[in-house]
Amino acid sequence: MSEPSRPGLQDHLTTNLLRVLPQHLLAAGMYRLMRCRTPWVKNLLISRIARRYAIDLSEAAEPHADRYPTFNAFFTRALKDDARPIATGAVVSPADGRISQIGSILGDELLQAKGHTFTLEALLAGDRATAEAFRDGIFATVYLSPKDYHRVHIPYAATLRSMVFVPGELFSVSEATAQLVPGLFARNERVICHFDTAMGPMAVILVGAIFVGSMQTVWHGEVGGRRGEPTRWVYQGDECRHFATGDEIGRFNMGSTVIVLLPRDAAAWNDGAVPGSVVRMGEALGTPLSGR
Repeated sequence: MSEPSRPGLQDHLTTNLLRVLPQHLLAAGMYRLMRCRTPWVKNLLISRIARRYAIDLSEAAEPHADRYPTFNAFFTRALKDDARPIATGAVVSPADGRISQIGSILGDELLQAKGHTFTLEALLAGDRATAEAFRDGIFATVYLSPKDYHRVHIPYAATLRSMVFVPGELFSVSEATAQLVPGLFARNERVICHFDTAMGPMAVILVGAIFVGSMQTVWHGEVGGRRGEPTRWVYQGDECRHFATGDEIGRFNMGSTVIVLLPRDAAAWNDGAVPGSVVRMGEALGTPLSGR
């Protein structure tokens, strides 16, 4: 475990460049490239990335890199059924990655990085009533790097209630960028998934990033909407999907971030769940305090 290093000159240059580049145009180009089925193109991309990030395919349901039809299929690969045991009686990590921040929500403020905070209302696209439900609650932010397993799973048994697509920017969500861009997670494009649990409401937020121009959920498929304003879906009756702890709920391309919100007194984070910790999907992050 180690604390994030301070941003270097290259981090500053890259972040400033992303401020002026056409982020969505770049994301659209990457979207097409990741779905290219030309064998030599997709095999070259897969082999280069697999070597660069030392990706372990022994855990994958399909361990042969050349059998993936596209680079995107490789990046969003499924794991073997027994690759990620799900902790029982716990709030579990929604993804493989590294905890960038975890702790209490102070009023309506969440910690993004040292010296940077953002508000619940901004993160939840101005939904003041929903933000109030998580006031003084707890949160966890997990960063997925390009080498990580890229599917997102439910941290605790839940019932789907609504989903919101929030258009926005597409900055990198690396630990360095989190220290350089104020309100990063409330500025980037994101998909907010609202659930009911035995502990109370829970939000799981998939945050997009540069080259992560698309996100999808298991109940909707690829999620998008109007560029100028949030798009909301409310689920009723048979549309309210039920998920057991650890069930898959979505996925996205390349590296990105997942944020989990829980209300006050719903759960307590484990002592070992601290910023910088490497986590795997399904391992215990916290203990429920209510509704067990």
